[in-house]
Amino acid sequence: MSSSHLLSEPAILYFGTPVVLVGTCNDDGGANLAPISSAFWLGWRCVIGISAASKTTANLKRTGECTLNLPSADEAGAVDRIARTTGSNPVPARKLARGYTFEPDKFGRAGLTPLDSQTVGAPRAQECPIHLEATVAARHGLADDAPDLRGAIELFELRVTRVHVRADLLMDGQPNRIDPDKWNPLIMSFQKFYGLSGGQVHVSRLSDIPESAYRSPDVDRARAAWRPARRVVSGYPVR
Repeated sequence: MSSSHLLSEPAILYFGTPVVLVGTCNDDGGANLAPISSAFWLGWRCVIGISAASKTTANLKRTGECTLNLPSADEAGAVDRIARTTGSNPVPARKLARGYTFEPDKFGRAGLTPLDSQTVGAPRAQECPIHLEATVAARHGLADDAPDLRGAIELFELRVTRVHVRADLLMDGQPNRIDPDKWNPLIMSFQKFYGLSGGQVHVSRLSDIPESAYRSPDVDRARAAWRPARRVVSGYPVR
């Protein structure tokens, strides 16, 4: 059954991406662990987007390395326990307005166990089924065309240096292939937690934050964008 499409202006466009717990080293020797869902992968490279004011961003700039820990749907509770916490003290204004609190021991609060890595100083999270060690290959800008957004988000291109996979997720007899039928990543969609099938897998503290708190000035810029309608004649558009 088909239905018509309506114009809509969602405050966020988080249609659903896997959650990543980014592990980094603090300047005082402690560890930080930050849940994000702005990440994509190409080969052995990963690009993550994260607030320029976050502790993770400061740690990545200083150390040039991190771990990317991928929780399954079973670890949703651990992720939620640190979902509205930050390693930054004082808490950045934008996060403070969204109810974030300072937490110096992210691993302890999440109930996760830090593990040493092989190629980087940042710790891994033992309970996550997949761990990736990575170094910063490059930093990229976001919203450089918009003075009111420029500099608010940092994009880091990460080069993966090690991949650790729980044995039961691998294809039988193939140690270098992850079985997608066995892997059930934790997905964040519009601030709520899901697996690959069924409904929500856990309550989400992030969903208590009104979506309007994330509304971007790009929404207003989009309103000014308009193109004349095109007629289609014999399958070809006519201006």
